Amino acid sequence: QVQLVESGGGLVQPGGSLRLSCTASGSILSVYAMGWYRQPPGKQRELVASISSTSSTNYADSVKGRFTISRDNAKNTVYLQMNSLKLEDTAVYYCNADLLVGRMFGPLRNDYWGQGTQVTVSS
Repeated sequence: QVQLVESGGGLVQPGGSLRLSCTASGSILSVYAMGWYRQPPGKQRELVASISSTSSTNYADSVKGRFTISRDNAKNTVYLQMNSLKLEDTAVYYCNADLLVGRMFGPLRNDYWGQGTQVTVSS
């Protein structure tokens, strides 16, 4: 069974910082791209940032220059450093990972999601 477990969300004032972490565990054979998505209240889920297996990164325009995504391949972990947080960054943040996992009948590549962590920016 594969799990993505997120941590690091919380309440922060505008201009503050938070660091999210997400660790993948289970019968993982390979980890490809990893990323962070968010879903603001009443809105659709959107991509925040992604990072390839070779650490090539991609950011939503709204977070460029403020957020940094990174990964530790030895720990199957992806991070999202969020600085200069704004009210509009308030959302549930979800971790996503493209994984090759070991199964009884052979390896399977699939997308996996974390349970989500709440980030609230408020004064």
